Amino acid sequence: MTTEKIFLDGKTFIPAEQLPIPEWPCVVSERPQPTLTVKDDDLFFVTDTIGNISGCSLNDGNPSMGLFCCDTRFLNRLELQIEGRSPVLLSSTAEKGFSLSALCTNPRIDERLRAETVGIRREMVLNGALFEEIEVSNYSTTTVNFELTISFDADFVDLFEVRGYDREKRGRLLRLVEPTAEEGISLADGVSPISKEPPTFREESLTLAYQGLDGSVMESRILFQHRQPDYFKGYTAVWQLELASHETHKLGYRLNMLKNNQSSSTVSAAFTLGQAKAAELMEEQNWVQQITRISSDKNTFNRVIERAEQDMYLLRQSFGKHKTVSAGVPWFSTLFGRDSLITASQTLMLNSQIAKETLILLAAYQGKIDDEWREEEPGKILHELRLGEMARCQEIPHTPYYGTVDATPLWLMLYAEHYAWTHDHELLEQLWPNALAAMEWIDRNTKETSYLSYFRKSKRGLPNQGWKDSDDCIVNHKGELANGPIALCEVQAYVYAAKMRLAEIARMKKRLDLADRWQEEARSLKVRFNRDFWVEDLDFCALALDGDGKPVDSITSNPGHCLHLGLFTHERAYSVAERLRAPDMFNGWGIRTLSSLSPAYNPMGYHTGSVWPHDNALIAMGLRSLGLIDQALEIFQGLFDMTSQQPYQRPPELFCGYERNGDNAPVQYPVACTPQAWATGSVFQLLQMMVNLVPDAQNNCLRIIDPALPESINRLSFHNLRVGPTILDLEFERSGTTTACRVAKKRGNLRVVIEA
Repeated sequence: MTTEKIFLDGKTFIPAEQLPIPEWPCVVSERPQPTLTVKDDDLFFVTDTIGNISGCSLNDGNPSMGLFCCDTRFLNRLELQIEGRSPVLLSSTAEKGFSLSALCTNPRIDERLRAETVGIRREMVLNGALFEEIEVSNYSTTTVNFELTISFDADFVDLFEVRGYDREKRGRLLRLVEPTAEEGISLADGVSPISKEPPTFREESLTLAYQGLDGSVMESRILFQHRQPDYFKGYTAVWQLELASHETHKLGYRLNMLKNNQSSSTVSAAFTLGQAKAAELMEEQNWVQQITRISSDKNTFNRVIERAEQDMYLLRQSFGKHKTVSAGVPWFSTLFGRDSLITASQTLMLNSQIAKETLILLAAYQGKIDDEWREEEPGKILHELRLGEMARCQEIPHTPYYGTVDATPLWLMLYAEHYAWTHDHELLEQLWPNALAAMEWIDRNTKETSYLSYFRKSKRGLPNQGWKDSDDCIVNHKGELANGPIALCEVQAYVYAAKMRLAEIARMKKRLDLADRWQEEARSLKVRFNRDFWVEDLDFCALALDGDGKPVDSITSNPGHCLHLGLFTHERAYSVAERLRAPDMFNGWGIRTLSSLSPAYNPMGYHTGSVWPHDNALIAMGLRSLGLIDQALEIFQGLFDMTSQQPYQRPPELFCGYERNGDNAPVQYPVACTPQAWATGSVFQLLQMMVNLVPDAQNNCLRIIDPALPESINRLSFHNLRVGPTILDLEFERSGTTTACRVAKKRGNLRVVIEA
């Protein structure tokens, strides 16, 4: 048989099926396992609790495990074994976020090795590559001999395949061969003994490779460090270890991910794990120096804040020259419109640079043409950008995909908010054409019905295109699905806020024609909205208007997003606020997405009864804007109590809507993203809700209106808070029902007005 060869930059590959690779049996359980997750920029890594990844396929119980970059899984097996057995876990943690460590020991292995004789300490770090170091120690009084192996494999599947999307065709797995061997093939038996001669490239490393349908060649290149393997069997590295009493050996490797022989990830300058760890710690420390540092008199609360600060650092991701926050790990580690914008708004008081980078990035991708496949339209802000093989081959429209109805008004809202915090006139001018294009998109799409609505155009697009974008969530009071086009209530509030805020900017720019028109359009929208969306029988706002203009009359959390944006009349705002806190909505931890009285209610439903931290933070902001401070603080307390019970005190994307009873713990949603951007951002939005900062950097002023700490906190401090060019420290102290504020330090001439 003629062997097909693929040559790439001096390397020779052949299709894997033409050279069978010896297998090394997998011993990791196929049942779903608890996982650890670490992230660095555009890399994320999900393992079991000992740092292993079974040879997971798309049908496994934990298909999300693996090492991912650019929407591609570069490892789907990473399995450490001792004498063909799985180590026994003693302890493990991924608390640092970019690294994980595990301490293991051996099971009993015949008569040769008693249980708990060998200590195995693993440490893994992400820094543009995956680094691992393993220390193996003999704690017996005699010399021991045993075999230690690490098995690697990479299926290079697209993240959308992992999420359940079917593909008719895939590319092909490749095998690297030594170009000097006869016919370009070597290692036919799959075993590469280490010779006494200086090691060759092949003997120091393993390379797993794949050629996609677009011709791109992806590689996972593993270079071993410290002690080289004694031999390879297929993609398993084998060490024959002999350790004297209390002797320790160190093993290690670095795994680089390449596409067409170029690094797929951000390039790491580190070569060893120690260098990678030091680089990460230094970058994180630089981040900490740039942000507002927040602390209280309660250690539990401080741990939640510190975790949120660290997670915002971890979630930052590079897109060309700019960085913004990815939406969440594992499913949404990429650039989003809605998610990135809401998170940037939530964190303006933490670091306004997040908002600046987000605005610039999304403006760069702003729609320019009409394209039904991607649902792109001129002026529209994207929904989701993907870089994997399925996107490159146009099997999905995410190049980028524009199927979101709310990202465009949210971009306009953030554009105005960022200016209020920073007085960054240069950015305001730079993005003004983008703001005009975004407003023109809104006007074109509201021309027919007077409301901004959505209706799927792409056959692989989303049927629902608001923040509740699952298939089953837009239902009426009978639990029946609504027919499109759908005009969501909260989206009209975003349009209202965008027009009111942009009118102020237009007036400042002497564009009185635009200022007057946008302000009048906003006022007209408010009148129509309170007429068309209000359901008199329920004394509540409809979730949406359907394709016939009829109210979708279920009780949901969506109207809560409207409360702080001024779209409701005063009386109706209070009615919505009261209804949201009824027992069928508020479960003790937070407000459900859908009333428990609805026929469609499911406490485990993604958007049909679960509780989302970001949803609740927005509602709490609305309650606070109405002067319902105790009610807003009640939501804070429920979310804080929930978060303090989560692993690493990290708020999840969502959790189940079951009632809080006594000492029961909040019920986790099985596949919630964690860390997740707007869940993490909700921590800072709730802090903003408490202290009620109202920046006006253009007029060199910061108003602090009736700050209020909950009973669980007595003191709260903000250090390095930036408003315009001024940096200041604020201290809040509660005494009974009153919270006092003082300016502890100020570097700049900002006027601080404290209003009680």
